[in-house]
Amino acid sequence: MSVLDQLKQFTTIVADSGDFESIAQYKPQDATTNPSLILAASQKSQYAHLIDDAIKYTQEKSGSADEKLKLATDKLLVNFGSEILKIVPGRVSTEVDARLSFNTEATIAKALSIIKLYEEIGVNKNRILIKVASTWEGIQAAHILETEHQIHCNLTLLFGFAQAVACAEAGVTLISPFVGRILDWYKKSTGETYTSTTDPGVISVSKIYNYYKKFGYKTIVMGASFRNTGEIEELAGCDFLTISPALLGDLQKDNKSLERKLSPDNAHSADVEKVSFFKDEAAFRWELNQDAMATEKLSEGIRNFAKDGVKLENMLKERLSL
Repeated sequence: MSVLDQLKQFTTIVADSGDFESIAQYKPQDATTNPSLILAASQKSQYAHLIDDAIKYTQEKSGSADEKLKLATDKLLVNFGSEILKIVPGRVSTEVDARLSFNTEATIAKALSIIKLYEEIGVNKNRILIKVASTWEGIQAAHILETEHQIHCNLTLLFGFAQAVACAEAGVTLISPFVGRILDWYKKSTGETYTSTTDPGVISVSKIYNYYKKFGYKTIVMGASFRNTGEIEELAGCDFLTISPALLGDLQKDNKSLERKLSPDNAHSADVEKVSFFKDEAAFRWELNQDAMATEKLSEGIRNFAKDGVKLENMLKERLSL
């Protein structure tokens, strides 16, 4: 049995891609997208019809040039998401514009707009996870979306423990702690090399998983942003893992025996104290500030997603002749 098949026995596998053909190959439960993945996929000729449809849809609507551009972008994301849902049996994550990461009200409005576009084409909101950056404002927005609108959220760009705790207290459906990007930061800042067991990203996600299970939080922990299969194997047993097609392929080819590393039973004996951040903005910001890695990687992630979002907009702007 392949490592991938063994992993599926105790972890839900999610495909981290906007490329349908790659997703279908590995039969994941869910799929995640982001502006960078959609930008990459939109360059492929086989997906041109999705862009054409977004352009046609937008041209039939009234509004300012800026409103039309934003609508075309959202429609394109939804087009990709709806196609992915024809392949995966579960849910797809669609990301809110990263430039709204510090605006609670605008994040909520954008999420509602995306859900409306999905519902127009017959996709139930229960099959969608709205991806929001794990800023203070993003977490507050997700809480409102979950409790007042019954919209499921995936809190992304999560690097620090305070972010994870606040998300659990907010009652969000799922979080995406970024394993590989944490490792990148530590390798660059310390000059050290790490094994799979000493990998700071693996340690971070393991701590979050154990904390959630020990204190009974229902929020799903979905490890993301992997650099190698060793990181994935060390998180065997984590609720969900979202994995790129390349690493899914490596796991499929490997037939060694896989040991489960994380489990609710082991988590109950974890040596960790309960803390709280969701209702204390000052404490949240201070704790995040004290974690240089989390502060820097969150900011960098928002900038990079925003940059790719703008590239996507520019491509559509040209097609719309705005």
